[in-house]
Amino acid sequence: MLNSGWEMPWLGLGVYKAADGKEVENAVTTALGAGYRSIDTAEFYENEKGVGRAVKNSGIPRQEIFLATKVWNSSQGFDSTLRAFDRSLAGLDTDYVDLYLIHWPVEDKFPDTWRALERIHAEGRARSIGVSNFKIHHIQELLKTAEIVPAVNQVEFHPRLYQAGLLEFCREKGIQIEAWSPLMRGGLFDNPLITGLAEKYGRTPAQVIIRWELELGVVTIPKSVHPERIIENADVFDFSITDEDIQIINALNRNMRVGPDPDDFDF
Repeated sequence: MLNSGWEMPWLGLGVYKAADGKEVENAVTTALGAGYRSIDTAEFYENEKGVGRAVKNSGIPRQEIFLATKVWNSSQGFDSTLRAFDRSLAGLDTDYVDLYLIHWPVEDKFPDTWRALERIHAEGRARSIGVSNFKIHHIQELLKTAEIVPAVNQVEFHPRLYQAGLLEFCREKGIQIEAWSPLMRGGLFDNPLITGLAEKYGRTPAQVIIRWELELGVVTIPKSVHPERIIENADVFDFSITDEDIQIINALNRNMRVGPDPDDFDF
């Protein structure tokens, strides 16, 4: 349960770099058919139209699907964010989203962007609002003027970037951490510790990593356009990882990013 009062599925499909049209439509269709009920896109991904078509054509009632998108850096600011949100709604062909995020903490802009999100939320057009790629100091800055505490902080999170301090801070503030690049782009699939645990639990390395994140209380949105991977990534709810093994995975942390550092991002 998010601090907005709405439920967010623990597992969703990310569609970064999925081409608009058949590729993203097929990925979303496969995911929904495999039981996913959460889809994460963004203005920057340029595939909102395909996502919207797949959701509409699925036959699943809209209220049963958790749909998230994000405002891109060049659209930030109060008025421009409102316009960007209208474009996203039109692309997704829906009259509301379940979650709307600030994609990156653009300095001097994200407080005004957040005011726009608060208005969108007040209008009922975004059931929950949140941020993405915000470090602790960004959230602290936001909270100086925010009327609403973000419901979600979507960040890069995987065994090599186990952000324990951020995770604890967000828990204290009632902000749900959500992992993008949760599988580190496959970078740990041949790690001996991970492959050993995969053998122990009779699972794939990807499933072990996703289960680790879920055990930590982190929402995860692995991205894929391959049907077999999409299905495999969702098969993680019938086993658990021991506390001892969770600590072993935690110890893989190297503060290693595969994406940009929010403090050094070229906005």
